[in-house]
Amino acid sequence: MFDRDDVERSLKTVETGAPFERFGRWLAEAEEKEPNDPNAMALATATSGAAPSVRMVLLKEWDEAGFVFYTNFESRKADELTANDQAALLFHWKSLRRQVRIDGRVTPVDAATADAYFASRPRDAQVGAWASDQSRPLAGRFELEKRVAKFAAKHAVGPVPRPPHWSGFRLAPHAMEFWISHRFRLHKRELYERADAGWTVQELFP
Repeated sequence: MFDRDDVERSLKTVETGAPFERFGRWLAEAEEKEPNDPNAMALATATSGAAPSVRMVLLKEWDEAGFVFYTNFESRKADELTANDQAALLFHWKSLRRQVRIDGRVTPVDAATADAYFASRPRDAQVGAWASDQSRPLAGRFELEKRVAKFAAKHAVGPVPRPPHWSGFRLAPHAMEFWISHRFRLHKRELYERADAGWTVQELFP
């Protein structure tokens, strides 16, 4: 059993932006060191019946309001987030021997935000968003190629509009843990948790 007094003594209150400033520094270093997709993160979700699932997605925007990723809203992950809005993220930067765990609640981004990001995507990716029935059975690669050709022809001229089933989620964190690898598995772990006056931080045993 943990001693409540020990736990309370280990807690320190920090400014609201502290965990985000630290995340920003780490992400910037990852962008210099990681050879591929430094913005890749594991997204863990659960069904309404508490069955877990996890997959890799890409972080596209972030600030103190949360961490944003985009997806087909008819996909498995979107179905699970609609049924259960609690989710978790994990960044693992192998070259830096660091990771960040983030727990929080997701909400859909607004239409204007989704429209702006969709417009910034390469045209092939925009067409792909129309062509893919994400998470549904696929008879073969040729079926996908036919759908890509169909929607490429349909949107051959002018901007490609955002599909109504494609948008983003923002995860607003209530906990962020920063992990640094050390010898003999004696890793350094610092846990930030949202509090009334901002955030608290405490070090954890490895």
